[in-house]
Amino acid sequence: MKSEIVSQTPAWYILLCVGLGIALAVLYYIRASIFSPAQKRILAVVRGILGALVAFLLLNPLIKTVNSLILKPKVVVLVDNSRSMRSGGDLKQAGAGLEALKKDIEKKGYELEIRNLDDAPVNAFTPDAFQGRKTNLSAGMNAVMSNYEGQNLSDVILFSDGIINDGVSPTFQKYPFRVHTVGFGDSTQKRDAFIAGVSANKLAYLGNNFCMVSLDIGSYLLRGKTARVEIRDTEGKVLDTKTVGYGSDDTFESLPFQLPANAVGKQRFIARLQVLEGEHSAQNNSREFVVDVVNGKEKILLLAPAPHPDIKALKSIIDRNELFELNVKIVQESDVAALQSEVFDVLILHQFPDAGQLHTRFLGTLLSRQKPVFFILGPKTDLSYFNGMQNIVGINSQLGKTDKVTAKVNPSFSLFTIGQGQGALIADLPPLSVPFGNYMVQTGSDVILGQYVSGINTSRPLLAVNLTGTRKMAAFLGEGLWQWRLEEYAMTGAHEHLDDLVLKTLQLISVREEKGKLRVYPVADVFEVDQRVTFVAEVYNEIFERIFDQNIRLKVKPRGGAEKVYDFTISEGTSRFELSTLPPGVYTYEASATVQGKQEVSAGQFVVSDTDLETQNTTADFSLLRTLARENNGDFVPANQIIELRHSLEKKGLINRVVAQEDLKDLINLRWLLALILALATVEWVLRKYFGSY
Repeated sequence: MKSEIVSQTPAWYILLCVGLGIALAVLYYIRASIFSPAQKRILAVVRGILGALVAFLLLNPLIKTVNSLILKPKVVVLVDNSRSMRSGGDLKQAGAGLEALKKDIEKKGYELEIRNLDDAPVNAFTPDAFQGRKTNLSAGMNAVMSNYEGQNLSDVILFSDGIINDGVSPTFQKYPFRVHTVGFGDSTQKRDAFIAGVSANKLAYLGNNFCMVSLDIGSYLLRGKTARVEIRDTEGKVLDTKTVGYGSDDTFESLPFQLPANAVGKQRFIARLQVLEGEHSAQNNSREFVVDVVNGKEKILLLAPAPHPDIKALKSIIDRNELFELNVKIVQESDVAALQSEVFDVLILHQFPDAGQLHTRFLGTLLSRQKPVFFILGPKTDLSYFNGMQNIVGINSQLGKTDKVTAKVNPSFSLFTIGQGQGALIADLPPLSVPFGNYMVQTGSDVILGQYVSGINTSRPLLAVNLTGTRKMAAFLGEGLWQWRLEEYAMTGAHEHLDDLVLKTLQLISVREEKGKLRVYPVADVFEVDQRVTFVAEVYNEIFERIFDQNIRLKVKPRGGAEKVYDFTISEGTSRFELSTLPPGVYTYEASATVQGKQEVSAGQFVVSDTDLETQNTTADFSLLRTLARENNGDFVPANQIIELRHSLEKKGLINRVVAQEDLKDLINLRWLLALILALATVEWVLRKYFGSY
């Protein structure tokens, strides 16, 4: 430990303190005739030291302490605990090799920890310890890098078969430590055929065929063979069949299918590839997928008095969402009568109500339907009519007066999530034209984007919603959305952030509210077969405040199976209910409870899927492990030679790291200084008494 005094004032201030101490000593004792010259000198020295020390402490000096901490090198073994490892060889023998390596390293005074991809310690190498249904090596490596940050982590040993079916390859990243890899499993290519992937619409509409369900079929060492491919529904009915031919020893082919959407809800389908004699595995010959069938789209009617680039931008945004169907009309006098019969779920008014007052011929009738409305302002908007048509914001402005503003996300807005990166990009988009004047946000309105003028964050809204009242409304008070989309594409090469903001705003005002006082729903739409199915239960009173201590009955029924009944009670600390693992299938549920004397019901459905990615490919990928080790200054060894890594660790060096920790404290906090000051004052007083003074 090394300490030194650090002054917060210029060095010549110390000379002033010394001078002050000398001045106090001289002035106090130069005329004291009661003392002899020798006594004066002794007393003056004590008084001078005391005065200089007190003056120096008033400058608030600091004491800096530097502690050196020696960190021993640490080695982490990261074990791939996925299910594919169970078919790779003798796990017990591999575990014995790891234990021998651990003992050798610890014998040299270093640390070695064995952890798995789930960031848990590995205590045994048995098949039960290898249950992971996905392999994400990159996430596991990043977890090690994060958990051991600041420690002397010198080497990571990855024990894996190199098979990845989730996330990105770990070879895409450089790590701040050496990475050694241990190859476990059989990398020999086997005779096999498999379904490599399924590409299907996540959403379909009732009564339609959802096009291009595509199955990717691969094979090895099956030249000249053919196999049947079929897709079945949950009840086992064959919906479509095709034949695939294996023309070489290494084939890959995509087969298209069209399936019907005959029922509303989540539909589970199973694709099966015929298993041929001699195939290494039959488990990778089937895949399942889920399609959500909905009963129609939300119809959006966009009306405008004249063409505008913003309309094209809005159309491009809305067409990205499969749940919306957009109808754009540039309204002329001849269209007014036909508008009365238009069917819509959401109304977008671009520069309506207009200054030409065409809106007076039809808009009142459309608004009387109490459908959600999204106002988009522009130079043709009549603000006096606009103020009277909505309860979002009032604008007092002179006709034709505009201002240039940029946008800033309102940090207190919480009705939907706006990412930090999304907000930063929106703030960098070019200025828009908005009406110049006084703005007054109405009661019940939520501001999503505020106006930012010349570097000043104003209280004026740019995008706001009001979800109260009989109709939900939103208003975008600027012109220039098309410029924002072009600028975002120039900045990022995509139209993600702005499109997401507009679509979420539309979804917010178009969603149909659940009016029931009992709401029970699963935390996910699709669960894996080894997951617990978790429900969230919420109960509300007449003014929709959460209430607790309610008894709920939950009925769960698989399609074509027997119904099971569960009873549970929610409390303020527990509003969830879990079911033990369920077999694969589509399930419906119905929850019921008596809330304030009235029977309430909440129903829905969920899917339990049995997609075991770990059985799709069991051929070890040692080339990936070799590349990972080579790019991170490490070595690759097969599992039966894992003990040889001790030589690599010794050769590359396990080096102690010295870390200096610096600590600053006020010097005046040292207790011995008070003792020193009291001692000096006491010595001076005792000497004065001894020399005959008072």
